[in-house]
Amino acid sequence: MTELTEGQQAPDFNVADQDGNEVTLSQFKGKKVILYFYPKDNTPGCTAEACDFRDNYQGLMAKGIVVLGVSVDDEQSHQKFAAKHSLPFTLLADTDKKIVEAYGVWGEKNMYGKKYMGTNRTTFVIDEEGNIAHIIKKVDSKNPTAQVLELLE
Repeated sequence: MTELTEGQQAPDFNVADQDGNEVTLSQFKGKKVILYFYPKDNTPGCTAEACDFRDNYQGLMAKGIVVLGVSVDDEQSHQKFAAKHSLPFTLLADTDKKIVEAYGVWGEKNMYGKKYMGTNRTTFVIDEEGNIAHIIKKVDSKNPTAQVLELLE
């Protein structure tokens, strides 16, 4: 698995969203994209992160920024998560782990001394040309929007 770097072309993908619609990264060419990877729907940190993007969504859209959330949960899980928290943006169902692997965010994790494989919370800011402008590895799950906007100023 190769590690992506800023300035590099972001890997394109073709995956279903929470409503079963096909989504590709290339369809957003010409817009900035916040592509954020999170471990699991309806967990405390992931909910806080999603709700912060939700609460700031109108301001992000006004700046021409698209928000895409990615986890390995399926479409049905994403539908429930989006409905429960009124999420206005797209959630991508990466059930075959192609996107998390292409972006290098699938890896070993450690919780309470137990090692397992999972998604490392990471945010990629992709520019209008489809290049990686910023990679945030230490995501503040309570204030991810502020983290991204600070980098874009």
